[in-house]
This record gives sequence, structure tokens and C-alpha cells, in this order.
Amino acid sequence: MSQLIGLYSYWVVIVLMMAGLYIMIARYNLVKKIIGLSLFQTSIFYLYITMSKIEGGTAPILVEDADYVYSNPLPHVLILTAIVVGVATSAVALALIVRIYESYGTIEEDELKSIEAAEPDA
Repeated sequence: MSQLIGLYSYWVVIVLMMAGLYIMIARYNLVKKIIGLSLFQTSIFYLYITMSKIEGGTAPILVEDADYVYSNPLPHVLILTAIVVGVATSAVALALIVRIYESYGTIEEDELKSIEAAEPDA
């Protein structure tokens, strides 16, 4: 039982990931799909950050005659880059949703499919 409690960060990642995946699959509203995608991305960020944390680790700054355990800063830097890419992806997706709404008058996926099926081929 104590092993399950000790891995609480992984349980949080699993819950967030499954919630984001469920929202992306089960919802037909395009904005809700983007929210689900962002939640899924956040769970991946949290997973990488918690995996790279070393108990008792310090910043990798070299000091003479010191015997420290250093944490690797590379995963944190990569996650910062991934956050920027995720925000840019969400911004582009939301801009596309605005254009879809202006063109079709709806952001519901099933309604868009029915509108597209009803239009004759050009």
C-alpha cells in the first residue's frame, strides 16, 4: 500500500492523461477538444518533470570539494520548449476554430460533417 502512495505523482499523471484523452474522444465541440489536448499535454509535461527530479539533488553548479547529487536540468529545459510549442499549437487551433465558426456558423463536429455532406462537390 505504501508503494502506491509513494507513486502519487504517477497516479496524477494517469488521471490527467485519461481525462484529456476522454475529452478529446468523447466531445464533439472543437473548443473542448483543444482543452482535452492541452490537458493531455500538461500530463506529459508533469510526467517528465517528476521523472527528472532527484531526491536531495541540487542545481548543477560546480563547487570545489563538494560531494553533491546533481539534478539533470535538460528535461526541464525541454519541457519549457514543449510548453511554448503547446501554447502555439493551441493558439493556431483556436484561430482555425474561429475561422470555421465564421464560415459554417458552428463548432460542433457532427454538424460540420452534416454540412459538408450536404454540400455538392465543387
